Amino acid sequence: MITTEQTQTQLATQVSLRAPAQVMRLSRLGSFHQTRLSFMRQLLRRLVNDSWQFERTQWQVDSNGVGTAVYTATGPERSYSLIAFAHDLDPALRSDRVIAEAWDATFALYDGVPGAEDIERLRDNVPLQEAGRISESELSLSRANRSVRLFNYVRECLAAGKQPDQQQLGETGYLMRTTAVYGSGKFGAIDRRFVADRPELASPFQGELLAVYMIRQFSIDIVEHLARCDSPETAVTLDATLAKGLGIGNSTGLGMAPFLVNHPTLLNNWILARETALARVRSVKLTDAEPLERFVHYLQRQRAGVSDWHTQHDYQQTKIDALTADLAALQSEVERRMQKPNKHELFWDSLFIWAEQALSEEGQECLVTLLLETYPQLTDEFADTMSINEDTSFKIDASLSLGHMQQLVTDNYGFAMSCDFDERNENALFWYASEEKLEPRLGRRFDEPGAEREHPLAVARDVAAFAHAMESHNSNMTLAEFLLQAPEHRHVVRRIQQAVCHPYAEIADNLIADGMLPIDLLRCKLAFFGAVKFDPRSDRWLRITLFQHAPLISELQAREADDGRDPFDSWVYPPVQSAHG
Repeated sequence: MITTEQTQTQLATQVSLRAPAQVMRLSRLGSFHQTRLSFMRQLLRRLVNDSWQFERTQWQVDSNGVGTAVYTATGPERSYSLIAFAHDLDPALRSDRVIAEAWDATFALYDGVPGAEDIERLRDNVPLQEAGRISESELSLSRANRSVRLFNYVRECLAAGKQPDQQQLGETGYLMRTTAVYGSGKFGAIDRRFVADRPELASPFQGELLAVYMIRQFSIDIVEHLARCDSPETAVTLDATLAKGLGIGNSTGLGMAPFLVNHPTLLNNWILARETALARVRSVKLTDAEPLERFVHYLQRQRAGVSDWHTQHDYQQTKIDALTADLAALQSEVERRMQKPNKHELFWDSLFIWAEQALSEEGQECLVTLLLETYPQLTDEFADTMSINEDTSFKIDASLSLGHMQQLVTDNYGFAMSCDFDERNENALFWYASEEKLEPRLGRRFDEPGAEREHPLAVARDVAAFAHAMESHNSNMTLAEFLLQAPEHRHVVRRIQQAVCHPYAEIADNLIADGMLPIDLLRCKLAFFGAVKFDPRSDRWLRITLFQHAPLISELQAREADDGRDPFDSWVYPPVQSAHG
């Protein structure tokens, strides 16, 4: 490990952060992988470091799998409880689509320990999901369906007194998958601003991910319960090692995509933390072999994980194939360089420059993950910088001149000004909300009705329109005067001003271009959650796995490393002995 003194010396020559124009392209954002800064891993570290305790306080589920369960997580200052309602779902009603109206299980995360009246109130509302209402006592609302084939297979095995096959478990990786996890004021839940000052909820999405972590335990508990109901005399519990290999699946579609566009300053902080940590690591001069050995160790484990990443989607399979080749090439290159180490060289920076020429974007972004993993002492502190009070940058400075604004557009929005929006291909899509569930949808402008209800997500087009509108006015004119005449530009003026202090706030692509892939937006956000095994089912929705290989609730306090040297939260990587090559 590097000492503080060594770190300060090694960071004297700081490598520059990657340019936003490079990082913020859709194809690269759609190649991001989880890192130590991902919110799921932040949560698990906090649960361990603060000695959180978990207890299943209620289990009233019958032999048909119908009933109620309550799990309570208790930290240094307060408790949170997952209230789970299990249902006997007609298979004909099982659907991962947002328009579904019934699920195998529904959940709410309660702020504190619920009483009987709270549970009854939630029982009347939570199974209805969007059709019901929760209250400021709840932090999230969610639902999940069984992965029927695997769930029934595990149930049958356990009932017969045997353990399921590890390979079959790994092919799916979860017993249940969530189809939505709502929070931050949705359907009556408490708004984030009222809880953001709590240490355990300060980082983004910590409450929602805590709920998902406990849903994972519920999925294991209910399959064991049903196995016991099927055969009380022979049933066994699921082996802990096999149980750790099961996470929670998630089906995610267009509903998540606009988030990154609608929260530009928050997106900036996510990317900035990642890029600053990367620049730190690239600035390290190697003084001994231990970091190199650690890097190779994680590289081998990452290769094992990629070998178990399955998809039927051609776009993603091409990326997996490229990543497989990239990681093999990366290992060969590192081993070659290890033969003749140059202590005066910025080893990691030199390796990264090589990767930018030799590897695909998928491989380059996986290298970012591995570099941050190698130096937790240079990375983890940035987890505290990934939230933001968005109100602080919401106000428009209307005293600026149009000439000043024109310069900001030139400096930060070259990607927008390079598009010709008179071309149909550049203006092919439009974002809108569905009538059924008010969920974001994507339409084809020249083939489908509804463009008149378009949502303001076409940032590149709107910036270009604003720039064009300014051309007919005096450059000394103030924004206040201009916006009085043309208030339709207010939303994009705000974004342009926000980008001055938030260089990674904008996705540097046209989000209404023909061929734009929404799954790139989805993957970017989900990588920050900590998701793995992205499995697109179209260009508009995908499946992922959360908390696979994470410690179980029963062993959360255990800190023993897998091989005596790995940090506690290396669980996200498969065991090194499984690596290929």
